[in-house]
Amino acid sequence: MRLVNIGFGNMVSTDKVVAVVSNDSAPVKRLVQEGKERGAVIDATFGRKTKTVIIMDNGSVVLSAIMPETVAGRFNGKEETAEEEEKE
Repeated sequence: MRLVNIGFGNMVSTDKVVAVVSNDSAPVKRLVQEGKERGAVIDATFGRKTKTVIIMDNGSVVLSAIMPETVAGRFNGKEETAEEEEKE
């Protein structure tokens, strides 16, 4: 099992991730709202604006405050420093 930092020290298992998407579209916003109604949303934004929605294989939805490109880069092995993360 490999864990990837999704911002502010929060981690997700790469084995369980189905998709990493931007929060901009209406269907993704509906997915997040439905997840909140089911109690299946994990908010890892620390009060910041949600920029990335991570969909897990068990139906959970994880919210992150870092850019989708940054999260995807971390899945591919490219790491950013914590200093760059906090600028986002």
